[in-house]
Amino acid sequence: MNMKKKATHHDQIQDAQLKFLSDAQQDFWRLFRIMAEFVEGFSMMGQQQRLVSIFGSARSKPGSKYYEMAMQVARELVDRGFNVLTGGGPGIMEAGNRGCREAGGASVGINIDLPFEQESNGYIDEGRLATFRHFFVRKVMFVKYAHGFVVLPGGFGTLDEFFEAVTLIQTKKTRPFPVILMGKEYWSGLIEWMRTTMTSAGNISEEEMSLFSVTDDPVAAADIIAEFYRKIEIVTNF
Repeated sequence: MNMKKKATHHDQIQDAQLKFLSDAQQDFWRLFRIMAEFVEGFSMMGQQQRLVSIFGSARSKPGSKYYEMAMQVARELVDRGFNVLTGGGPGIMEAGNRGCREAGGASVGINIDLPFEQESNGYIDEGRLATFRHFFVRKVMFVKYAHGFVVLPGGFGTLDEFFEAVTLIQTKKTRPFPVILMGKEYWSGLIEWMRTTMTSAGNISEEEMSLFSVTDDPVAAADIIAEFYRKIEIVTNF
């Protein structure tokens, strides 16, 4: 927590200093700050292995249906030799890290520095947390180093990660990897709209609906990912 406050204060000083530079000079210095984030992220994430990302709402409370589902799927993933990566915050992210740690896996978090100061949860292993200023840098870490996405109910950020994953797979900008939606009731309206509106308009094909799976069973979700990698070597996606 103190490290985050120091980092945020340092960014505030840099922002104040940038105000005295021209637009071109500001962009030049921002480039170095972005590069530093990539270096920090690659350095930490490059040491992790067999990661599966668990996404979902930061607002889900301990004991709620989807919080418990996230904990259980994390445990099942660890039982199959995988580790868990989350966005590092509360809610579903906390549940994923918590289930992973309790099952003895490596619990990894990549947090985001927000104006309302999202704090990292307490279930991330020491040395396995990085905090980013820029969403786009953080998203590169998810896609590059995660070997599967498990997406539980969430808001705009969760939808962003889900659609980013299936878009990159669809366009072959990344190696294929399992993407699983959990929470059939929650996602049913979106899936139906994709099938009826997007598909009938010709904007996606029926085959592209198979880029992701849907299940409420943590065992089945973990099995889908484990089965995928029985025949495919686990490497970084790009």
